[in-house]
Amino acid sequence: MKMNRNGFSNILVIKLRYLGDVLLSTPVLAALRAAFPTCHLSMLVNPGTETMIVTNPHLDELLIAERAGSPLRQLRFAAALRRRRFDLVFDLTDGDRAAILSRLTGAATRVGFNREGRWRGRLYTHVVPVWEQPMPMIRQHLMALEVLGIPVAPSLPVLRIRASDEAAVGAALGAVDISPGERFVAVHPGARWWFKGWPADRFAGLIDYIQGKLGIKVVLLGSVADQEIAEAILNGVETDRRSLVGRLTLLELAGLLRQTALLVGNDNGPMHIAAAMGTPVVGLFGPADPRIWGPAGQGHAIFYKGVDCRPCFPGGCLRGEQNCLRLIALDEVIPVVERMLEQPGLCDSRQALTRTEIS
Repeated sequence: MKMNRNGFSNILVIKLRYLGDVLLSTPVLAALRAAFPTCHLSMLVNPGTETMIVTNPHLDELLIAERAGSPLRQLRFAAALRRRRFDLVFDLTDGDRAAILSRLTGAATRVGFNREGRWRGRLYTHVVPVWEQPMPMIRQHLMALEVLGIPVAPSLPVLRIRASDEAAVGAALGAVDISPGERFVAVHPGARWWFKGWPADRFAGLIDYIQGKLGIKVVLLGSVADQEIAEAILNGVETDRRSLVGRLTLLELAGLLRQTALLVGNDNGPMHIAAAMGTPVVGLFGPADPRIWGPAGQGHAIFYKGVDCRPCFPGGCLRGEQNCLRLIALDEVIPVVERMLEQPGLCDSRQALTRTEIS
């Protein structure tokens, strides 16, 4: 393999987190490809998150971390990484396991984060200094490149879909009575933990308002794991019920979100997918700070209460019925959704607009 003019020919990016985290890492791939056009660029992610980069145009190789199995399998995986002879590793994970894997690659230059000031900082050759004030995660990721003087530019996440995904989306929408080119709203109620989810009855009330008062069809989205919350929502809906929960792949979901006028949903991976596809988002935030984890780009509205128990108590939320998502009232959300839908330009994915934060 030829060494490029900057001295790096084989680069690895590590991000062992969730779907949204991996997607928010893709601007790093774009910046590295621009800086090292002839390098071999690989990315290591957790199983189940690879869809976020499998079609990425800047990536040469996708690697999936060994998560299960015996210690012997883990050692074999680490040895396989080392045999690839990476000369530069960026670990964007900020976690112990990823830091160990970074060190085991044997790369001469290893850049990583160590916000907690733990022992893992000694496993890197360069530790990224992170400012104290809240900073968007994309910006934090790009700081890892700046440590080495690699030029970066503001950019959005990159997610490509295929013609087959587009075709599947058309068929799925047709199955729920949404015609090609017809304007519709998507609602995604999924959340990794219950205290990051807006209540089902409020999602149902919002769906009824959009369909009954505004005359715009709404489709409910989610994975198989979201079936329970989806059923609770649909049981409370009095207007037409349209659900594609558990019926789309992640890239098909991305294709659908590119077509929708607006996504309303919790702080989750699909929110970041919608933003990457240029779709306006109404984001319902609980414990996570939207200044860090909010959807990238413009044209979004964020609801966030920022209660005094943030970040959450160990073991989860202790507020019960007074948790931060329940503090977001339906009457707060409706006028914002209505205003966004009444302004065609605001729901045009090609428009650059200002994000609104509502506390």
